[in-house]
Amino acid sequence: MKNHHDIEIKICGLTDPAQAADCAGYGVDAVGVVFFPRSPRHVSTDMAAAVVHALPPPVLPVGVFVNPRFSYVMEKVARCGIRGVQLHGQETPAFVRRLSAEGLKVYKTLFWGQAPVPPSTRDYKVAAYVVECAGGELPGGNGMAWSWRAVRDLPGSRPLILAGGITPENVTRAMDQARPDAMDISSGVETEPGRKDPEKVGQLIQQVRNHQKETGLNRISPGPVF
Repeated sequence: MKNHHDIEIKICGLTDPAQAADCAGYGVDAVGVVFFPRSPRHVSTDMAAAVVHALPPPVLPVGVFVNPRFSYVMEKVARCGIRGVQLHGQETPAFVRRLSAEGLKVYKTLFWGQAPVPPSTRDYKVAAYVVECAGGELPGGNGMAWSWRAVRDLPGSRPLILAGGITPENVTRAMDQARPDAMDISSGVETEPGRKDPEKVGQLIQQVRNHQKETGLNRISPGPVF
């Protein structure tokens, strides 16, 4: 059973149903499937549906999009069973509100050093913000480590999800620096893009839980992120 103080964990960029089930078995809170053709972790509708169907109900399936049409997102919701939407482009607050009205949990990515940045973030009514750095070739998924401490400068009206370059080796440092409510992990637990290493997933989660017990470092948000 999830501890309401636990820093939550999402593993993103899944392409294999068996690996999605493995992640769920390790106790992740959410799993992401990427609907962006330029990404090496892009999945077809059928594969995304297979990944989602491999997850037990407590694990939130999240679709990752970049500047999508509303109809495109809702098609994936209907055909794949995703219940969360993570937006990585220049989507507007109105677009977020429209998706939220459909009963979806919506997450907006902010790229440190690139718009939208504070104070414009107060216009977004999202479940949480995903924060990573700008500068890679793709909008997210570049595995770039950055100055995680900068996350503390963001407004505190919404939970914060830390992303970018997090691995089992540096996850405790990322926790200490950023004090996030959740973390979004992708390349840091992979053998190749889209292929997760179950041992690394388990190691990372164990590192997080052990560090929380040792330090008392818990998430700030009182409610669930995923």
